[in-house]
Amino acid sequence: MTDNHKQNRPFKAPLHVYEKRLESIEEILSEMIQLASEDRIFIVEGKRDVLALKKLGVDGHFEIATQRSLSNFCESIAQLNEKVIILTDWDRRGNMLMLKMTKHFHSLGVNPNLRIRERLISIVQKEIKDVESLPTYILKLRQITGNSTNCTFFTD
Repeated sequence: MTDNHKQNRPFKAPLHVYEKRLESIEEILSEMIQLASEDRIFIVEGKRDVLALKKLGVDGHFEIATQRSLSNFCESIAQLNEKVIILTDWDRRGNMLMLKMTKHFHSLGVNPNLRIRERLISIVQKEIKDVESLPTYILKLRQITGNSTNCTFFTD
């Protein structure tokens, strides 16, 4: 690869790293779509997170955690369903919100799913820090890897 070609790439890792990231994110999206069909509640921070997930094909039951007191929010969610998936952003505020909600849910006998959030964080690392950036990030990965013809999820 020439130095000139390296400069034109938006990322610094080898191509196979981005192919693996794209594959892993698409596996997570498939899982989320399946979970959405199984009456799971996805908890996010804002409307843009909901729009991003819907754009990616996840059309489930979304609840926005930042619109009322956290204890009332968690109590009302716990009454609705025990199958909760927390998808807060992975910035400082999102991490604090996730920890507080997890504590509230545990006190109510609900064990929230944090695995999907943790997997996303491990894949995107520091490239993005929030749920609403996922569609753009996936598009970039598809452009880098040349997998734009293999779109199983959203179209822009």
